[in-house]
Order: sequence, then structure tokens, then C-alpha cells
Amino acid sequence: LFLQVIRTARPLKCPFLVPSQMSEKTLALSDALQKYVRTLGIRESPAAAALRAETKKLGRVAAMQISPEQGALMAMLVHAIGARRAIEIGTFTGYSALVVAQALGSQGELLACDLSEKWTAIAKQHWQKAGVAARIELRIAPALETLSKLLHGGQRGSFDFAFIDADKQNYAKYYESCLSLLRPGGLVCLDNVFWGGSVADPKRSDDEVEALREVTKRIHEDERVDIVLVPVGDGMLVARKRH
Repeated sequence: LFLQVIRTARPLKCPFLVPSQMSEKTLALSDALQKYVRTLGIRESPAAAALRAETKKLGRVAAMQISPEQGALMAMLVHAIGARRAIEIGTFTGYSALVVAQALGSQGELLACDLSEKWTAIAKQHWQKAGVAARIELRIAPALETLSKLLHGGQRGSFDFAFIDADKQNYAKYYESCLSLLRPGGLVCLDNVFWGGSVADPKRSDDEVEALREVTKRIHEDERVDIVLVPVGDGMLVARKRH
């Protein structure tokens, strides 16, 4: 009787499981879906949108700016951990600094490190318009020098959040310094870890690609942190300091 029931039983229908709508892979974003995400998936402030629009007018170099959904994710992370002190390596025209400073709140402090007075001049104008200029300290100097001064000045463990988006060959050094500056439970985010998808291409072996592969592998094996590589923008690696 049991075998007869098994042979004649019909598969159960579940309205919540539709094979054609499920995937173990992250869905690639079409232009239409990208627009949907930016329309309903984030809340970009007018100040951030204005800065993004001005940066877009710069042409190809505008590709150095993070995507608005990446900025929204970073702001969410800052809110989630109650961050009040943050540092970023690589500022460009200031979009990431603006959204992080907004998320830090009126008592927040962001130290922005960059080498370009040209691009950061645009940043300062928009920070002022957004009302966050007082929360941001801009240092025009090699970031490794700035990080070294912070570490030797007793700043270890005093930051909550760090964002790295600068020259790729120094990513590993930036990561180590930022991790030392973070408190336990603090977050460090590294941008461009996909490098346009080239990190997964065995035919690519240029300096930037190799540097990104190495730092990603190093962080993956680093027992001091928890990690997740988020397929947003050009790939963002997020690491949480354990102790």
C-alpha cells in the first residue's frame, strides 16, 4: 500500500517556489533593472545627486566615482554600527565622503585622504552645499604617510569605519593600517575588487589585477576579520574587525 501511494502521489505545488525565478547566482543588472534599483532601492540625497551629476560631466574620469547604490550601502553600514569616526583613502570629487559624512551625523568626523587638489576642490564645494563640510577633514598628502602619523599618534582602535578606494598596488598596506586604526567591530570596505571582472580572468596579470587578487586572498585568509565580497558597483569587499 505504501509503494502504491508513492507511485500515485502528485508533486506538491508551492506558490512560493518558482524554479524560473530562483537562482544561486547573483542576477546581472540590465539597464532597466539598474534604473529600478536606483528608483526604488536607494534614497539618494539631492546633494549627493547633484555631485554625481557634476562628476559625470568630467567624462571618462568620472568612472572613478562609486555608484549611488554603493554609497547607499556604505551609509547603511555606517548607521548599522553607530559609527562616529571614519577615514577614507581616495576621495576624488567627494561623493563617498559626502554620503558617509551624512550618515555619521552632526557629531561625526571623517578624515579624507587624497593627493589631488583639483578633484577635491569640487568635493569641498559640494560638501559645503550639503552642510557636511565641518565634519570632514581633508588631508592632501600620501595616504600612507597620513596613516602612519595616525598610528604613531595614538589613534589605534579609535575609528569605526574605513573606506579604501585609491591606488591598487598599496591596497594591502592601506588595509593593514586601517585595520589597526579600527575598533573591534569596526568595518573596512575596499572598492574595485572586481576591476571590471578582470580578477577572474586568468589571462590578466597586470599590476592592478595582481594586487587586487593578493589583497582579496589575504583578507579571505585573515582570521582577524569576518568578510563578505558584495557584487555592487565594481565589487566591494567588506571586512569586520573581530577583536
